[in-house]
Amino acid sequence: MTARPERVVENLNHALHERLRADPRLYVLGEDIADPYGGAFKVTRGLSDAHPGRVIATPISENGIAGVAAGLALTGDAAIVEIMFGDFAGLAFDQVLNFASKSVSMYGRPHPMRLVVRLPSGGGRGYGPTHSQSLLKHFIGIPGLSLFELSPFHDNRAVLARMLDLGEPCVFVEDKVLYTRRKAEAGRVDDLFDYGFLGAPDVAPAHVYVDADGEVDCLLIAPGGVADRAVAAMRELLLHHEISCRLVVPSRLYPVEAEPLLSAARRASHVCVVEESTAGGTWGAEVAHVLHERLWGRLRRPVRLVHSADSVIPAAVHLEREVLVQAGTIRDAVLADLRAERSPV
Repeated sequence: MTARPERVVENLNHALHERLRADPRLYVLGEDIADPYGGAFKVTRGLSDAHPGRVIATPISENGIAGVAAGLALTGDAAIVEIMFGDFAGLAFDQVLNFASKSVSMYGRPHPMRLVVRLPSGGGRGYGPTHSQSLLKHFIGIPGLSLFELSPFHDNRAVLARMLDLGEPCVFVEDKVLYTRRKAEAGRVDDLFDYGFLGAPDVAPAHVYVDADGEVDCLLIAPGGVADRAVAAMRELLLHHEISCRLVVPSRLYPVEAEPLLSAARRASHVCVVEESTAGGTWGAEVAHVLHERLWGRLRRPVRLVHSADSVIPAAVHLEREVLVQAGTIRDAVLADLRAERSPV
């Protein structure tokens, strides 16, 4: 019998085990991460028993956790921090902005800072306004800081290794709903879509397609947390409206790695960037800026931004769905663009 693909949370847990085994100078810090509890979402289950002394449960002090981790990185160790709910990354923001990211370059010579700050993020669980946000947009544009997002397509063994090898602080946004999903494997998403990578496997952006090389009506660009919703929209657009889409899912969101996106955008009539952040100052706006600079003469319409509403996130499930990006939100945005183009002036 064929084994089922591992869940995303299992893949991330195995990646942490592997990094701790490979690097005796790596520490993992966070609230309630030690066994037997193993963290609020069980990402760190088994780590403290397997690696005593290097997996450290901390007091409830996000600023203190990030500061200690950055200090370890500054002195040549490596550290991975779990902020239990990414909503509270604001309490650690000063350490990320003014200490960790600056330490890479402000001492007169490049200084490696092997630090990853993990942010369980996003809605869809009815946790309400202060435990459901995706704050990725607030970490864009900080020199010396890279931004990654958890994906169902990328193996976290490679993603964690890449972040630590960069030698600069990284923020890793992890959509909480994704933890319990099965990881995509063997190039197959479902009965309709396949996936691959626009470069090195598990490092380059993943892409989901029916035809890997053909032209499509619309290119969707989305972080891993909304990839499932984007695929659901693609399915409905193809089966009910005969609109072909391709989805690109970058692992590294910032700095924007332009070339794979440009190559995919050149083979599409329209481009939509999808994310769960609320409206205004979004990652999608940064991606659109990059594409507009390079492809303005080729695009039929400006890049469409699809994001959550300009609102707090309600706890009531039916109201939460109205605020957060859904597959229907993506479908309607694509249809609106294509209908606008086809309508007579």
